[in-house]
Amino acid sequence: MDRKKMKLMIKPFVVGAIACTVMFGSALGQADVAITSQQAGSNESWAGAFFVIRVTHANGEQTIDLVGSVLLWTLLCLSVLSIGLIGFLGLANQRKAIVPAGVVSEARRLLAAGNYRQAIDLTKKEQSFFSQVLHAGLSNATHGAGGMIRALEQQADVLITARMRPIEILYMLGQISPMMGLLGTVYGIIFAFRVFVSMGGHATPALLAGGIGTALVATFWGLVVAIPALAGYSMLRNKVDHLTMEAMASAEELLTQFRAKPPAAKPSGPAKAPLASAAEAGLA
Repeated sequence: MDRKKMKLMIKPFVVGAIACTVMFGSALGQADVAITSQQAGSNESWAGAFFVIRVTHANGEQTIDLVGSVLLWTLLCLSVLSIGLIGFLGLANQRKAIVPAGVVSEARRLLAAGNYRQAIDLTKKEQSFFSQVLHAGLSNATHGAGGMIRALEQQADVLITARMRPIEILYMLGQISPMMGLLGTVYGIIFAFRVFVSMGGHATPALLAGGIGTALVATFWGLVVAIPALAGYSMLRNKVDHLTMEAMASAEELLTQFRAKPPAAKPSGPAKAPLASAAEAGLA
């Protein structure tokens, strides 16, 4: 992978990290204002509820729960990154990047006219999925039509795998984030029970609210990450499958003309070289 592609892959993660940093700073500022300006039990801001986990101690003092907040912000960062990755992969897997109609039409015209060298040059310069698999097939003309089809299929397998690897990241995020949310849920419930036990079974609802809040907010953010990630994974996978199959079908259709035609039953006049032999001579 060249530097340009690496930069494109890193871009959504950089944007997500910057967005998370800005949102984290804003949320901490609002949470600090809420803690200093409001008394325990009063209404809290939306940012304070969903971006920072606070706990109430026995003396009524409120502090930020570091473990719960770190877990929450880990999920938040994964959410931002997954959205950025969905957008990037959606742009990287458009029709023009896999099976551009103009290139397919031009390759068909060149091959029909017998301009095999020009078709090879076209597919070598153009970097779409269709061009790369067709170029692999045309470059193996010396092995016959069967070798051309095999080379096309092998190149297609390599390219499809390379396209699917970034998409699999979305599936991984969709599977891991609910588990992280469940981890936060278990942590919050454990914290609430510890407070309940430390108070001799007479803890007030305000003291238990911190642990329960951690549990609910962690579950919320786990689902926020998982739902878009799995939805994006399904849509992108189906899109890539559809377009790559269309590209392979078009490329194989163009290569069928290189198959030798069966000889006529009663040849008349001088025998003509099969189309495959003539094409191979032009591609050599």
